[in-house]
Amino acid sequence: MTDVVAALAPTRVLVPVLAELEAADVVVHDGHEHTVDKEASAGIVALRAPDGRTAMPVFSSVAAMQAWHPHARPVPSDAARAALSAVGEGWEVVVLDPGGPVTAVLPRPAVWALAREQRWRPAVVDGVVDAEVVAAVADAVAGIAAVAGVRAEPGRRAEVAVVLALVPGLDRAALDDVLARVNAGLAAHEVVAARVDSVELRLTQAPG
Repeated sequence: MTDVVAALAPTRVLVPVLAELEAADVVVHDGHEHTVDKEASAGIVALRAPDGRTAMPVFSSVAAMQAWHPHARPVPSDAARAALSAVGEGWEVVVLDPGGPVTAVLPRPAVWALAREQRWRPAVVDGVVDAEVVAAVADAVAGIAAVAGVRAEPGRRAEVAVVLALVPGLDRAALDDVLARVNAGLAAHEVVAARVDSVELRLTQAPG
C-alpha cells in the first residue's frame, strides 16, 4: 500500500460527480403522470466502507469510472487536492477505482499524508509496530496510575492493539474510568492520531 500511495501522490485522479435532483414537479399528460426536473445540482459522491466509515471514490481513468457508474462526470484533480477535500468533508478513507479491476483503499493516515503532501509512514510494517508509534502509545497512557504496563502490537480487529496491564482489584467503575482516560490519551496524542488508522484495546492483569 505504501507504494500505491507514493505513486499516487504526484498524479492527477478523477473525482466522480453525479447530478442530484433537489426538486421536481409531477405533471399529468394524456392521463399519465410524468416527473419533470425542476432543479438539480451536481455533487461529489461519498461511499460507505464495509466498516461503516465514509469514503471518497477516485479513479485512475475515465474507463474505470464508467465501469463503476456510467453517468458519473469525471472532474480532474491533483491527488493531494482530492485528499484535502475528503479531509475537509470529514470522510475517513479514499478508495481508488472502487469498480476495479484493482481497488485500493487508502486508510485515514494515508489520506492525511496525501492532503499535507507528506510521505505516509504506516504504523505497522511487516507485522511490526513502528518504534515511534510504540513510544507514542506509551507516552499517551503515561501517568494513569492503574496502568502498570503497556505495549503495542498488530491488531486483529484494528490496525494496532494496545495491550494494557492493569493493577489488580479494579471494580467496574474504576475500570470504566481507566479505559476512558486511555482512549482520551490515545485520541489526543499527535503521533497516534496522525499515524494509527484504528486501535483496539486488550486488557491483562499485572502481577499482584
